[in-house]
Amino acid sequence: MTVVGIDIGGTKIAAALFTPAGEELFKESARIAERQGREVGALAVELLGRAQQKASDAGLEIRAVGAIVPGIYYSGRGRVWAPNIPGWDDYPLLEELEAAVNGAIPVRVDSDRAGYILGETWLGTARGCRNAVFVAVGTGIGAGILVDGRILRGARDIAGATGWLALDRPYRPGYREVGCFEYNASGPGIVRVARDRLHEDPGAPSILREKEEDRITTADVFAAADAGDPLARGVIDNAIEFWGMATANYVSLFDPEVIIFGGGVFGPAAKYLDRIREEALRWAQPISMPQVRLAVSSLGGDAGLFGAGHLALRALDTDTRSEG
Repeated sequence: MTVVGIDIGGTKIAAALFTPAGEELFKESARIAERQGREVGALAVELLGRAQQKASDAGLEIRAVGAIVPGIYYSGRGRVWAPNIPGWDDYPLLEELEAAVNGAIPVRVDSDRAGYILGETWLGTARGCRNAVFVAVGTGIGAGILVDGRILRGARDIAGATGWLALDRPYRPGYREVGCFEYNASGPGIVRVARDRLHEDPGAPSILREKEEDRITTADVFAAADAGDPLARGVIDNAIEFWGMATANYVSLFDPEVIIFGGGVFGPAAKYLDRIREEALRWAQPISMPQVRLAVSSLGGDAGLFGAGHLALRALDTDTRSEG
């Protein structure tokens, strides 16, 4: 018996065939490139078909399919909002995947942030936990939240959009589009803060001035900070404060066993985990925080793919069928 996991990202799609124990029997990925709308859906179906063929060739039975998407999955309607995929404002992904398996097996879809925490609780850093948070820090910031063994979704399936955490004041107009936390501490946020500081103090020396302003990357800021650049170090210090305050809020709200940091920024920010804890200890509920473990994802870029596989397995469990 096997299941298929499909991880649909903003730039590529990956599909894998898993055993119930988490052994990966087949994996293939393809870049989305210039595809839009139904072309992206067709690519997901194509990769599903290849996994089906692989299982058939090996004499294996596929029992369920799980897919995660970079945005919001509206569980009541089976539709997807994915801002980085043109034409996926209200996309019928569930319908297309069900058609691809002729309705013969369960298909479940969820958000990528839900996928991340499912992957980590299945085979990663949060294995065995019933209360855990996965903080994905990359182009944006979002959190997969597991409470008493169940994914927290909210009334409109938007729970976990924690890039909008209000962590600073006064309010700035830039927060409207991405939220306060994301504006300051996502990958693009780190670059944004660096550019702001270059403008605010044009006489301050910085390695970052050696590059054209619009070509500065997150990696450049981390590298400059590692080299001792005062301005870059101030930018990273700022991000650490925001990550720490957000951690404190996750702890005070959800009392998790572990908070896992992942995404492209963690990565280079993994070495700051102790400082994030120190900052969180200043702000969080004082009994809970010292008992919470902070960790970096052990599954890395495959957390979502493993989570999609686990989503499929959960579809086979009648006790959790409603959570897909």
